[in-house]
Amino acid sequence: MSASPLRLAALCVLAVAAATACSSSDSGNEPADTATPMGHTYISTEVIGGAIPGGGPMTLTFADGRVSANSGCNTSSGTVDLSNHVLHPTSPMAGTLMACAGDRGNADAWQTAFLESGPAWRLEGDTLTLTGETVTVHLTDKKIVTPDKPLLGTTWIVTTLLTPQGQVRSTTLDEVRPNLTIGEGGTVNGLAGCNRMSGTAGVGPGDAVAFAVGTTKMMCGPDVMEVENDVLRALDGKTTATVDADTLTIRNENGYGLVLHAQ
Repeated sequence: MSASPLRLAALCVLAVAAATACSSSDSGNEPADTATPMGHTYISTEVIGGAIPGGGPMTLTFADGRVSANSGCNTSSGTVDLSNHVLHPTSPMAGTLMACAGDRGNADAWQTAFLESGPAWRLEGDTLTLTGETVTVHLTDKKIVTPDKPLLGTTWIVTTLLTPQGQVRSTTLDEVRPNLTIGEGGTVNGLAGCNRMSGTAGVGPGDAVAFAVGTTKMMCGPDVMEVENDVLRALDGKTTATVDADTLTIRNENGYGLVLHAQ
């Protein structure tokens, strides 16, 4: 026996109602806002309510559940919780201990006070806004402010030494300014600290770079030679070399590495 028209109509109404209910339930499970600054680096473009001592800028790098911050003097980092759109450091912000001249010497205290106040954060496209009690900082994704420099042909200045014990910055490093340039043909030239260096770099595949470098044989003071030794350890054999805007990070399998900025 075939179903009556009225019975079919009732079944159709029930089916539509069920589909609508399922649709409403599914949409309610969608996250309202999944945007996060994690995995990005931002540079301040505007500060409202009080300037950064020394002029900044503030640079914030979010990666692996941590935030790294620099506002013109030392770099500090620690674990961070970004839930509820509040930036909340969950460990002390440990960092380098370099002395900075003039107003920049007060940048670290300003930075620590601002971040530890738990500013609210809002991300709109490439713009990150941090709003504290009296200060608001607008930051833009570093890749927009400073697009990636080419690995080859750029002169890279060493600003931070990476060792198995941690990151090292010093006035000696800033004064000596070790540097390197990788030519299009894979040649390497630069300054290790005390001595000039030259050699080769096998680039690729991907971020892999294999260095083979030698130096002249001058002797300098102990602090300079210590910097040079760390630079040469970082450039000994197989490494990964990653460019992020104007920053090159070299990491060696032996635990040493370099953070360099484009000249």
